[in-house]
Amino acid sequence: MHGPNLRTLAKPARQFPSPSPARPTTMSRRGAMPSTAPRARLSPPAPASHPPRKRGRSPSAPGSTASWRASAENTVPLYHRRRWHNPERAPGRVWQRFRAPQPALLSSRLWICSEDASTSSSGDACTIMSYNILADYNARNHPDLYLDAPWDAMRWDSRRRLIIREIRHWDPDVVCLQEVDRFQDIAAGMKSRGYEGIFQLNGTHKFVLGNIHVLFNPKRGDVKLGQIRMLLENANALAEKWDKIPIVLAGDFNSTPDSAIYKFLSTMKLNISLHDRRHLSGLDSTEFGYELCSLLKYQWTDEEVRNATGYSNVMVAEHPLKLSSSYAMLKGNSNNRGLHGEPLATSYHRKFLGTVDYLWHTHGIECSRVLDTLPISVLKRTRGLPTREIGSDHLPIVAEFAFTESVEDDSDEDDESEQDDESE
Repeated sequence: MHGPNLRTLAKPARQFPSPSPARPTTMSRRGAMPSTAPRARLSPPAPASHPPRKRGRSPSAPGSTASWRASAENTVPLYHRRRWHNPERAPGRVWQRFRAPQPALLSSRLWICSEDASTSSSGDACTIMSYNILADYNARNHPDLYLDAPWDAMRWDSRRRLIIREIRHWDPDVVCLQEVDRFQDIAAGMKSRGYEGIFQLNGTHKFVLGNIHVLFNPKRGDVKLGQIRMLLENANALAEKWDKIPIVLAGDFNSTPDSAIYKFLSTMKLNISLHDRRHLSGLDSTEFGYELCSLLKYQWTDEEVRNATGYSNVMVAEHPLKLSSSYAMLKGNSNNRGLHGEPLATSYHRKFLGTVDYLWHTHGIECSRVLDTLPISVLKRTRGLPTREIGSDHLPIVAEFAFTESVEDDSDEDDESEQDDESE
């Protein structure tokens, strides 16, 4: 369990301490902001050509994208996947014939642009990625969640390469990582690509960036709500200290879009007396392997109320920020968006398929585009993440934010005041 991890991009550069297992970590590209010139985007290599197959019906492989991309020029060949069990080597493990990783799933994600974003005259923008990279410790100690994953796809050296490749492909300015227990491995790979585990920004615009990994345990909704409440309160305090600058909150909130915790984030308050703490996050469904139904109305203890609201005698949790979810604000593909406008899934393993990752923001900045996720049908063909193409059991979410409030240069104000004095 980890508390909020807050940093402001406007502060002087300082080195991050080495994080403990599963600790949120934020990295930024040196000299990344502000920048008005278009940045070159790196594209994955083209899929290798394959000899024509005989006509016939074969199952669609994970790399297929034809089912959700209408344009014929964007389709990729179907790959036939052969599967078998080898009980002598690893009982219960699915073994697959090795094939080189294909960039189909990576390149099939599309950018969704805002139709009416009103950016500032300066044109300053920042692209932020939030990515739960699946701690190596968790991958090794929870094998029941990844029985359908290829054995070689679960190796850390393989996943590390895929994670860094994915970050490099989307080329964000700032990367917010969760479940980082191999920090030095990630830091070394990122440094060679222009990233460092510090904040260094010399622009005129400032904003507060929060990065959090909320407790998973569905039964402890009081702790989950308390962690999020503290994140919002601390972020607001920093924003107030810096003249009410904008706020962006990234992370794995371990709560679904139809949960009470999501309602708390989007509406600024929640009456916890109307809810069972074991159902606050929406992760209590039997579909995910949990049996938490109760025949009696749940009664909150004083300690649980204090965890959730901050006071033992107050049943309404509140926070001071008017937040907007970057993905929910931009209309995406109907095949991978839910009723709230959020992606249908940002995480997939043997016991869970759904959305728990978000990028929230306050006024002062607008989300100009987001990187859409994959349709449920495409994810289900993988039989669970990680795969040989995706290095984590979460998909990274990426949003580009543009500043909507212009910031005047202090030096210009000084020059104008001197001119006024001379004229008087």
